[in-house]
Amino acid sequence: MTNLDGVFRREWGSAVAALARWSGDLTVAEDAVQEAFADALRSWPRDGVPDNPGGWIVTVARNRALDRLRRESVRPGKELAAVIDDISARTDRTGVPHRIRDDELRMMFTCAHPALGSQSQLALTLRLISGLTVREISRALLQSEAAVGQRITRAKNKIRHANIPLRVPPPELLPQRTPHVLACIYSVFTEGYWSTAGPSAIRDELCDEAVRLAGEVCSLMPGERDGHALAALLLLHDSRRQNRVDAGGALVPLDEQERNRWDREKIARGLDRLRCAEGSTGPYLPQAVIAALHATAPRWEDTDWAGIRLAYDRLIAITNSPVAKANRALAVGFLDGFDAGLVALDDVAADPRLARMNTVASIRADLLRRAGRHVEAQQWYLQALDRAGSDPARQFLRRRYGECGGQLAVADITAGD
Repeated sequence: MTNLDGVFRREWGSAVAALARWSGDLTVAEDAVQEAFADALRSWPRDGVPDNPGGWIVTVARNRALDRLRRESVRPGKELAAVIDDISARTDRTGVPHRIRDDELRMMFTCAHPALGSQSQLALTLRLISGLTVREISRALLQSEAAVGQRITRAKNKIRHANIPLRVPPPELLPQRTPHVLACIYSVFTEGYWSTAGPSAIRDELCDEAVRLAGEVCSLMPGERDGHALAALLLLHDSRRQNRVDAGGALVPLDEQERNRWDREKIARGLDRLRCAEGSTGPYLPQAVIAALHATAPRWEDTDWAGIRLAYDRLIAITNSPVAKANRALAVGFLDGFDAGLVALDDVAADPRLARMNTVASIRADLLRRAGRHVEAQQWYLQALDRAGSDPARQFLRRRYGECGGQLAVADITAGD
């Protein structure tokens, strides 16, 4: 059914969060929502999509959860009903007078509990909030599917057995939880904006969700500068989301995009958030500065590459990220010449953290192509193609390979599609 996937992406996180708040059990919530979507897959093609598909999913999921609780309970029905009523009342009271309008944000802070390891926190949030599959999460985290599945299961069990409450923590505990919540929101946006697998380069529902949640964090904690920096970064990137692909779904690189079609309202909002983020010491501010320099350049030729390189220097000082170092090499190439960019790329190319990614190969291929070294570029485009995820990413690399004079056999063209 063509509409179900879109409904799933839009409604999964809020449905699981609502059921988790009601039941107090993440596994019950996730299983019930999965069963509700299975019911939708069977009934909607026959009966039509309901006017409020999200409400339909939550109602069916709640009934499924009730059925499960009754099956698993040995208590009389009246006593069980009292227990369920007590669960509902207890989980509706957060005890915290924050401006929380969102079950998902409540659950994100629950998943950020310090009793969970950072990788388990992230995997659990991506699964429960965003509805990413274990396979998608494993690609995003560069881990095996088995390891990700085990992390998610252990994290849910720990939340249940340790009676970790599904709520936003009191103000004194917010600082230790906030960095993880911001990292999760950023990961959700990243998976939407640079989809790691599948037929689409962009997953709009994930981008919309991440932008919304970043705004919720800013409303909750208006003095949280890292939160404003993240919101700025997402808005500035998101301003050009609709121009990143053409009418046929093919990727359009930044230097070929029509800047007059970028969303100026989002750029203005992003710049406002950037001003609120002044003084932030986290990793999102330098990234937001890079995005702002791109968003405000009238033409590609006017890009402030010196400012971008300085922002990458700051980001690397904060994170020591090999991806940031590789992207800095591209900025060096535009500023000091593409051969200089290749030298800068050599400094990070052997980093083992990049071994499973196509970052180095694709950047090296781009620098070689721009330097006019097309034969060498072909080799690296092929290497990048081997590790490309989404179909549009693969198609873009094939296009660049062809522009450098390469020809792919039919078997190579269809491999991985």
